[in-house]
Amino acid sequence: MRDLHVACLSLILGALIATSSTFGAGQERPPIPGLTGTIALEGTVDKTHAGVNTIIVKSADGLRHLFHLTNGTAVHGTRDGDAAVHQVDEGSHVIVHYAGDDTAEEIDRIGEGGLGELRGVVTGVDRAARQLSIRIDDGSSQAVLMTERAARTIARNIGLGARVTVYYAAEGSQKMAHYVSMVRQD
Repeated sequence: MRDLHVACLSLILGALIATSSTFGAGQERPPIPGLTGTIALEGTVDKTHAGVNTIIVKSADGLRHLFHLTNGTAVHGTRDGDAAVHQVDEGSHVIVHYAGDDTAEEIDRIGEGGLGELRGVVTGVDRAARQLSIRIDDGSSQAVLMTERAARTIARNIGLGARVTVYYAAEGSQKMAHYVSMVRQD
């Protein structure tokens, strides 16, 4: 009789675990207080898997990160018309924007055929007008417009005198900054 009770209890417990894990998988993760928007990861595309719309990006610290791409994943600095996974090649230098899970919202492809880079010191920031002014290392000055995401997510500590790298796309005669990164001063 005792064996029957143990078997029934095991069966009920197993059913509860299976049901709760299935139920929990459909729920959204709770928000993290103070964290809103997207996170950006810079790295190199290590592998692409077109069959399952995923890429693996290796960051500077050597860690590999898996990202899922959707029809809504925007890819900047590439040819238009292809699915997102076909727009980034293995070895491409990229910045992946994602919101806490492993789904890429945007990918910025950097370098040859992709977004350009400007390096310099910030001389002006107008977040409302989405404009950033920098003095480039050659001594000249540049004013670039920022995408809505770049203006919204630009770090608050990027102000006058900050050393930055601006990743931009040429849109007509104007440079449009897609991402602004602080340069670490060692």
